[in-house]
Amino acid sequence: MGTVGLSFGSPTSGSGFDVSATVSSIVANLQNVETPWQNQLKTLESQDTAISSLGTLFSKLSNDMSSLTDLEGIMAEKTGSSSNTNVLQLTAATSAAVAGTHTVVVTSLAQTSSGYLTPITNAADTLSGSISIAVGSGTAQVVTLDSSDNTLSGLAAAINTAGVGVTASVLTDASGSRLSLVSGTSGADGTLTVTSSITDTSNSNASLSYTASAVVPADAQLTVDGVSLTSPSNTVANLIPGVTFQLLSDAPSTQVQVVIGNDNSDVESVIGTMVGDYNSLISAINTQEGNDSSGNAEPLFGSPTLSLLQQQLMGSLNTQNPNGYLDGISNASDTLSGSISIQVSGGFLLSSATTAGTDAAASTATLTSIASASDALSGSISIQVGSAGTAQTVSVPSSDNTLAGLAQAINDTAGIGVTASVVKNSDGSSSLSLLSGTSGTSGTLTVTSNIRDTSQQTVSVPASSGNNTLVGLASAINSANIGVTANVVTDSSGSRLVLVSGTSGSSGALKVTSSIADTSNSNTILKYNSSSDINSLTSLGISVNNDGSISLDVTSLDSLLNSDYSSVLGFFQNPDSWGQGFSTMLTNAGTSSSTGLLSLASSSNSSMESTLNSDISNEESIISVQQKSLTAELNSANEVMQEIPMPLSEVNELYSAITGYNSTNG
Repeated sequence: MGTVGLSFGSPTSGSGFDVSATVSSIVANLQNVETPWQNQLKTLESQDTAISSLGTLFSKLSNDMSSLTDLEGIMAEKTGSSSNTNVLQLTAATSAAVAGTHTVVVTSLAQTSSGYLTPITNAADTLSGSISIAVGSGTAQVVTLDSSDNTLSGLAAAINTAGVGVTASVLTDASGSRLSLVSGTSGADGTLTVTSSITDTSNSNASLSYTASAVVPADAQLTVDGVSLTSPSNTVANLIPGVTFQLLSDAPSTQVQVVIGNDNSDVESVIGTMVGDYNSLISAINTQEGNDSSGNAEPLFGSPTLSLLQQQLMGSLNTQNPNGYLDGISNASDTLSGSISIQVSGGFLLSSATTAGTDAAASTATLTSIASASDALSGSISIQVGSAGTAQTVSVPSSDNTLAGLAQAINDTAGIGVTASVVKNSDGSSSLSLLSGTSGTSGTLTVTSNIRDTSQQTVSVPASSGNNTLVGLASAINSANIGVTANVVTDSSGSRLVLVSGTSGSSGALKVTSSIADTSNSNTILKYNSSSDINSLTSLGISVNNDGSISLDVTSLDSLLNSDYSSVLGFFQNPDSWGQGFSTMLTNAGTSSSTGLLSLASSSNSSMESTLNSDISNEESIISVQQKSLTAELNSANEVMQEIPMPLSEVNELYSAITGYNSTNG
């Protein structure tokens, strides 16, 4: 603690000193211990602001993903049109509707049963009696008039209140007023059977008999895609699954085209918003890694939370979407048996790896190994020797579409300058090896392979105990070199094997047949469930930039939505899909979950802030006690100093009297 350094003046002056200023100076010195705590609080509060801002950005991105992963969300929306809205008009399409074109012919409209009672001249006449009404095959109900409803309007009200299944009203024209009845059920099932004993007591008890309308109740007759169908109502629902349309007129000779489409524009808009919100989040994170405009470090600079957020975002962004999965099992260690057959639709690509030549050794190139040397191949390979050489292309021969056939075709190509051979690897797989005929760098090979293995491969559950599980099966698939990656995913619903094709797009679609049985659970067969042909964001037209942001090629996305909408849907919504995984990551990283990275960081700050505020409060209490004590002690000392001159004066006077010495006169 530093020195206060106050001047109390001469003790004999009688003026004392400023107690308040002295105490304030001492207290200020004591409060210096709080300065680092206050500074730390300011830092934590700045971090809280940054964390809250990042949490908001995470929440926006999470909302974007929710609309894409929701089974009833934006991707379930449909568009529709009718080629003749005078005959048929679309009114609704649910998520059950499938995009496509349907041909509808409306032969006849549905007709509703109706009728009326004998007209009377005066609608206010008093009536009596009862009326019996039956709708279709239903039980007849009787409405009897009494003094409260003994007019036409009263009778109509009584019928409507009784819930008979008809609508009653009073119609009036030049010929008089009559009770009209319209069935509440359209079509043949709504035929009315009416018996009236109503009489007009104001007009000689004239009988009001019932007359059925000339319109015969009937179901609508129509054909949908050549299939003859009926509808009891002109509002037709689900004859085309998920689609509701209104029949407006019959047109037996007119074909109406009903087009149901996916709402691509809205999907593109939401994905565009997702890309923008992702970039805003990445930009905010990147900003926290630098200095502000004044050159001071941003609040979260150097925080491990930032590094973890970046890792989770980039890791999830680049996660591959599974093409499909086996049914889940409750226990991942269950014993399995059987086999699984897997084929990549367009075949999986055999890429090439090249070794540069030296003076002592010639350049070599090797294609990706395949499970069997007899697998059927397709495609071609381009080979160039040295930078000055001419690239030559060799296709897989149709007469022998195996590795051996390809090797022979390469060796038979004049002037190509390489030797091709089939190599058997230690794990039983085979690969094509190329050896340059020219040593040194001038003989370096440049190889571009478009060779694909199109064979269906069968992988069996390992027979050895301990390996005959999901993990063992995944390992066997990954070791089979068939262009497919297998993983075991475990969550609250159980464990399942997921498959990811090594080839993007429709050419990488998997054809899988599973006879895998869970012998620990009554030999239940684990069937394969197709998920999506799309296994990465790249296929959607989304690319990652050097700064971590992403870009969207709307043209590519639109093309994919038009050609393979179901795969885009699966990419976002199927179990273990990229969309589901990315959404989970956002929840686990943001502030919406109490265990999220940002939530934990905020909670940690809150705990430290509470401790610091408590320390500052305690220190202030201690200083307050000391301030009171100092004030009392210094006030007492000040009084003593102010009283010292009086006794000194008395001593001087006594001294003068005794000695005769006068300090003034000398």
